Amino acid sequence: MAQIVKIAMGDVVPGIRQGGQVRALLTPKSVGATAGFLGTLELSAGEHVAEHYHPHSDEFIFLVRGSLLVRAGEQRIELLAGDAVMVPRLRRHRLENQGSEPVLAVFHIGPLAPSPELGHVDTEPVPFPHAAPPTVGGGR
Repeated sequence: MAQIVKIAMGDVVPGIRQGGQVRALLTPKSVGATAGFLGTLELSAGEHVAEHYHPHSDEFIFLVRGSLLVRAGEQRIELLAGDAVMVPRLRRHRLENQGSEPVLAVFHIGPLAPSPELGHVDTEPVPFPHAAPPTVGGGR
């Protein structure tokens, strides 16, 4: 039987490649997840996550703090703290903090893609293309 593993947000070095600070917390590598993975997103006022899509996975987003605009083509969905949204696989989407307060969101992506490099497709230039992905360990 698999062990239950706890991961603290502070123990995960955030990825900034796509914009904001993305922390992949519960993943196949960190806890042996097999059905998807969970993480957090922090966006300062004016920051965004570049438009992208997931070819194999749906993305579930729960907004903990702030306000978040989810742009998917012509569709604009504003989330306030306590709101949630699902972005279906293959649907291009961009996440924007157009408010003055920092955003904290929790996301789950599932099912897993056949391999990590097949799980995410950028459809606009990312803010920091040479930045490393999020890693567990060595927190701030």
